Amino acid sequence: MSARVRLGVNIDHVATIRNARGGAYPDPVRAAIVALEAGADGITAHLREDRRHISDGDIEKLAMMLRERGRPLNLEMAVTQEMLSIALRHRPHAVCLVPERREERTTEGGLDVVGGHNWITPFVTKLREAGARVSLFIAADEQQIEAAARTGAEVIELHTGAFCDAAREGDGEGAARALAALRRAATLARGLGLEVHAGHGIDYETVSPVAAIPEVVELNIGHFLIGEAIFVGLREAVAEMRRRIDAAHPESAP
Repeated sequence: MSARVRLGVNIDHVATIRNARGGAYPDPVRAAIVALEAGADGITAHLREDRRHISDGDIEKLAMMLRERGRPLNLEMAVTQEMLSIALRHRPHAVCLVPERREERTTEGGLDVVGGHNWITPFVTKLREAGARVSLFIAADEQQIEAAARTGAEVIELHTGAFCDAAREGDGEGAARALAALRRAATLARGLGLEVHAGHGIDYETVSPVAAIPEVVELNIGHFLIGEAIFVGLREAVAEMRRRIDAAHPESAP
């Protein structure tokens, strides 16, 4: 395991703000550069089928900018032939396969790898053959983790929404149960040879317990950071998140 817990910043909602008025401002690529300068290790972007925020043009520009800087792009995408073609064309450093429903506001749960194993596995194979590190965004569920390992994916990203939601709602018992489930899941995944990432709903108050899980080597955080940037600026929001990750996992500090 890497000692440093990597921070991937998801810049989807910079595009959401841009799209509310049309035009080109604010620019997600500029946001990505600021995030990298503030301490992000890589950039995550979800190209949804309905293109509600990130566009095809954004992915092209992000891939070019990050390649020039030697920094990784983590492309989140649904398990569809259209998205596979786009990923194979841009060849991002990493691809995270996620569930997607058009009516959802955000990703509501983990990918059903158990039920979709025969559909998902060929996607994993093709992406890996193209040189991408493939992760599966899944719930902290033993069966899903074991199924993820069988697909040939190198990485899982644990859905942290249940823990973050319970913590924000003041449900101490619920948060403790959800955090314990994340810890068990991370231990199981690592034992199966999977690299462990985590994300969804993380903010300043919930990042420390997740970052402290020994097996977690990367956190992907987006909506909160873009929202916090309204008040303090994106550079300071990312830098503060970086500080909190390092404080929770001292070996993570450079």
